[in-house]
Amino acid sequence: MLSFLTGRRQSSQDFDGSSSKAVFSFMRRGSGPSLDGSHRNSISMPESSGKLVPVSHLKALIKGRLWGVADFDFRATVGTGTFGRVRVVKIKGSKDRTPMAIKIMKKAEVIRLKQVEHVRAEKQIMAMVEHPFIVNLLTTFQDETRLFMLLEYVNGGELFSYLRKEGRLPDDSARFYAGEIILAFSYLHSMSIVYRDLKPENLLIDCEGHTKITDFGFAKAVPDRTWTLCGTPEYLAPEIIQSKGHGKPVDWWALGILLFEMLAGYPPFYDDNPFGIYQKVLAGKIEFPRHFDVKAKDLIKRLLTNECGKRIGCLKSGAEDLKKHKWFKGMDWDLLLNRTIAPPFIPSVKSADDTTMFDKYPESMESSAPAIPAQDQALFEGFSAELP
Repeated sequence: MLSFLTGRRQSSQDFDGSSSKAVFSFMRRGSGPSLDGSHRNSISMPESSGKLVPVSHLKALIKGRLWGVADFDFRATVGTGTFGRVRVVKIKGSKDRTPMAIKIMKKAEVIRLKQVEHVRAEKQIMAMVEHPFIVNLLTTFQDETRLFMLLEYVNGGELFSYLRKEGRLPDDSARFYAGEIILAFSYLHSMSIVYRDLKPENLLIDCEGHTKITDFGFAKAVPDRTWTLCGTPEYLAPEIIQSKGHGKPVDWWALGILLFEMLAGYPPFYDDNPFGIYQKVLAGKIEFPRHFDVKAKDLIKRLLTNECGKRIGCLKSGAEDLKKHKWFKGMDWDLLLNRTIAPPFIPSVKSADDTTMFDKYPESMESSAPAIPAQDQALFEGFSAELP
């Protein structure tokens, strides 16, 4: 079963109710929009800095002007996907050599795969949020054939890669990562945002060892419920599979899947065929490995409750019930939010622009992106950032 983690899972959306029409979300397992950087001529930040570059510094570098492709030096690719790729970049001609990440999407592919609304929602949501455990969006722009999202560069790689290397994690490590995700989800849910794509592939680790949630391609502002079938099969909640309408509870279900996967090294519901996975999810039978802590089992069972109204995190006290669960006993949530609890793993990165924690990809500027009809440019109106 541990061999499960040798391959990366891709998120998908079912547009017409048939799995054959599913398309993959932008980021593949093992890629990642990232963390660290920015600059302006008046600000200088050493490239070799081993500390996390403050978001305020990044935003100060970007503030006050509109940006385009010609403003950046393009470096290594750290992720690829259906629409294009993610590359590390630095601002041309700047004394500040802090790296950033740029997510490049081909307009023609976004249109072909009917992802225009998801891309627009991703930009709008990421522009709204700022949190210690979420990859921060710095600005957006476009040209005739491509869309660009400039992000902080998180250089420590994915939790997926770390988990694949370790096989499984001890309780203390899993508790740390789960705690940071709970804080991030609580923040998103307070803004009526449902993330909908939690998995180790979408959790980056920064240079100090903390979690950063990335890839908001399926995130959505959901005041009540939505009916779109999207996500990763192993992580889909029963209410998504059954098309009953879903909301914030699906994120807590996914946390239960992630917690099991971190502690076991594989997800609780797995099959070679997505429909086999769905059948197992709906059956709800969980087989725990013998080494599982009793308190961890209790928390996972409460998270993986098929009836979303009875799922922990979805009750009257919301996420506070999770924080007070006995498996989290002793956790200082304020210290965790302030990033002062020592992480279980510190990535071996030598500089802010280090890309060794990511898979290697063939390089391309995506300059061959096909043209789109002039009338289709209107689909992306409002995507580019504007000066305040």
